[in-house]
Amino acid sequence: MKIFVLLPRIPYPLEKGDKLRAYNQIKQLSQRHEIVLCAINDNAKVDEQQAFHALQPYCSSINFIKISKLQILLGLIRAFLKGLPMQCGYFYNRKAAHKVDALIEKHQPDMLFGQLLRVAEYIRHKELPKAIDYQDVFSYGMKRRRDIASWITRPVFNMEYKRLCRYEAAIFDDFDVKTIISEPDRDLIPHPKKSEILIIPNGVDHEYFKPQQQTKQYDIVFTGNMSYAPNVNAVEYLANEILPIVWQTLPNTKMYIAGASPDPKVKKAACERIVVSGWLNDIREAYAQSRVFIAPMRIGTGLQNKLLEAMSMGLPAITTPLANASLGAQPDKEILIGSNAEELAQHIVTLLTDTSKTQQIAQAGYDFTNRVYDWGKSTELLEQEMKKYGTS
Repeated sequence: MKIFVLLPRIPYPLEKGDKLRAYNQIKQLSQRHEIVLCAINDNAKVDEQQAFHALQPYCSSINFIKISKLQILLGLIRAFLKGLPMQCGYFYNRKAAHKVDALIEKHQPDMLFGQLLRVAEYIRHKELPKAIDYQDVFSYGMKRRRDIASWITRPVFNMEYKRLCRYEAAIFDDFDVKTIISEPDRDLIPHPKKSEILIIPNGVDHEYFKPQQQTKQYDIVFTGNMSYAPNVNAVEYLANEILPIVWQTLPNTKMYIAGASPDPKVKKAACERIVVSGWLNDIREAYAQSRVFIAPMRIGTGLQNKLLEAMSMGLPAITTPLANASLGAQPDKEILIGSNAEELAQHIVTLLTDTSKTQQIAQAGYDFTNRVYDWGKSTELLEQEMKKYGTS
């Protein structure tokens, strides 16, 4: 098949979860299919040439469509007036739509594949076989953000939550293939036929993320895009509630916050015992130099790639019930689960003091990710579903 892949962002560098998923799915699909890539670019700082070279081995055609701040503003205004989610308005504009239409006409693909509802407006009414990757349940993620928002911003989050609920349901019947990252996410899609959505889990590159022997400089590590609201919230949770409890027992415990574009709230957490790195050329160094990984997620949806990477590198991991609902690791055997600051802090203390427990959790977590999460296997499920509808 010739697959036209439409993305809301250029899928390189791989500092965001949606980019990581898109890049690896393209890489896997390209082994048996021709990929025509079209990516919206809202970030003038992205090195398009570097991204082009990284993607060129997997795509027969690569197209980046830049959208300006003015176009984004106009798109947001149109979305507000039309009752569409701001997520859609941000990434959609008419000039970009004309370019997408021209590319589809030029390449005559057998299948259209859009990632995230952010690009659905570009292709939802095309008379071609279509697939949409919901990836996460944006509406429920917005609901969680609304529930912890200040009284000033809560009405904005509530409006977006309601619009996302309507939109997630509205686009369902426009696409032949619907995919999502996990069963808990699928169960939250507001559509009576949501069971038809195919679960396509993320994978992890086990050859790349494998155990490394390095000197341990940090006791605990948390990674991710540090401008992403759920990650910012997790850092504040660590700095203000979890670590102070840990320090009562282990006062010298050192935390490493590693990831791109740290929000001012993340930078504020930096102190003698909390190091904030910013962008790292190789995120594996953060894992390899640390003893324990923690992802204390309280908001957001979807599978946390950071957990897969850390566990694949042999780190014992700690997380919350929210994050493990998508991951599916066995509590107290393959991962430790904490529902509040006290439980999460106690798990940290346990893993930093009980060598036997630490080794058991690390090995079981490593075995779990290698057994369950593989990009090749998950993308094969997507490919088989696409073949049912593709025109060749």
